[in-house]
Amino acid sequence: MRIGLGYDVHQFAPSRKLWLGGIEIPHSEGLLGHSDADVAIHALCDALLGAAAMRDIGYHFPDTAGNEYEGIDSKILLSRVMEMIRKAGYELGNCDLTICAQTPKLSPFIEMMRKCLASTMNVDLNKVSIKATTTEHLGFVGRKEGIACYAIVLLEG
Repeated sequence: MRIGLGYDVHQFAPSRKLWLGGIEIPHSEGLLGHSDADVAIHALCDALLGAAAMRDIGYHFPDTAGNEYEGIDSKILLSRVMEMIRKAGYELGNCDLTICAQTPKLSPFIEMMRKCLASTMNVDLNKVSIKATTTEHLGFVGRKEGIACYAIVLLEG
């Protein structure tokens, strides 16, 4: 068994859609990034890759690769990471994500995100946990400047 930890952060930006956990969340701003800036999926990918000692998402899908990954749906990246993990002989035991966002309120979307991630990774729903929290108005998240996400995974070989 192997454990991996992932972390990602993106700042809010106007004129962008907000993608979290593979679904579009209604909000006045989205997150700035080379891809769709889905912090939840990016943290999850890093946790998966880290558990398998395969470096990180930026190594495999660099923003310096021209237009190859520009605006890409992060679910595609997650699918590719799962292919790499399985090719290396691992399967997801479980994953647990904590999304840190002062705004918007994410509780109504948690189950949709869980279902989307489970489907994208082709795993049972009970292997995917997602929680949301605020930072009680502290730091960049509390000032509503962006969103962060922590992810931890257990891989079984």
